[in-house]
Amino acid sequence: MHLRLNSRNSLLIAMAGALLSTGCDTNSAPPAAAASAAPVSAPAPAPPATSASDAKSFTTSGPLVAEQQADVGAEREGRIIEVAVQIGDHVHAGQLLARLDDRMLQAACAAQKARMAAAQAEVRNWKAEQESARADLRRADVLLQEKILSQENWEVSKYKVDEATAQVERYESEQAAVEADLNATQVQLDQSRIVAPFAGVVGRSSVRLDQQVKAGDALFWITAEAPLHVLFTVPETLMASFTAGKPLDLTTADYPGLHQPGRILRVSPVVDPASGSVQVIGAVDHASPLLKPGMQMQVRLAP
Repeated sequence: MHLRLNSRNSLLIAMAGALLSTGCDTNSAPPAAAASAAPVSAPAPAPPATSASDAKSFTTSGPLVAEQQADVGAEREGRIIEVAVQIGDHVHAGQLLARLDDRMLQAACAAQKARMAAAQAEVRNWKAEQESARADLRRADVLLQEKILSQENWEVSKYKVDEATAQVERYESEQAAVEADLNATQVQLDQSRIVAPFAGVVGRSSVRLDQQVKAGDALFWITAEAPLHVLFTVPETLMASFTAGKPLDLTTADYPGLHQPGRILRVSPVVDPASGSVQVIGAVDHASPLLKPGMQMQVRLAP
């Protein structure tokens, strides 16, 4: 009996060892299988490389713009009574482009100048009266101290000084008011003359005789003819090749044989995230007379 129990115990121990060994083999995966089960991350694709030849062969386009160009508008409302220039006319700074009806303002200005002259004359007259009254008062002071002049007569002299001083102040105040009105009228008269802000050419006109205009209405577009700039964009990947000072070759379909030299003037430090490009401003060197603001130019780096 004792031997049977020992044999049974030995059998159970052997079976447990076998099961334990089998369990360990089932739960442990081979190194190769474990390695194949682990996720592998693919390397990020490298950005496309750009070369000098890419930049040299890159061509874009952009408009020519003048350094100075502006819409010239009416500064007050009124009726156009004169149009002095037409589209294509060359103008100098301050030249008359058009004129508003200013007859009422001219009449008001003449009346205010007359009032101004009258007020100035009154000021001069009363200042002379003031000086005379002050001289009389100084003599009256001496006579009063010597008891030759009565107090009542001295007070009359003092009253004349006070009256002259008050009249001087009154007419000086009136003169200042008239001067302010005259200045305001003069400003409106100046606004009646619509003039060129700088030398250039009339590129657009939207004004005619007897037209009623309001303050702010654009009547003319004036553009200078030089210096000229060209505006264009380049991809972010090529921005390193388009730096300030690089020479440009500018061409246009309007004049196929024309190769206009230029150079990069400024490069925007900001990349437009929507297009992935940067804005570039190029200067046109010794612009051909064939080139006009608004023309579309093809742009590339000069060889």
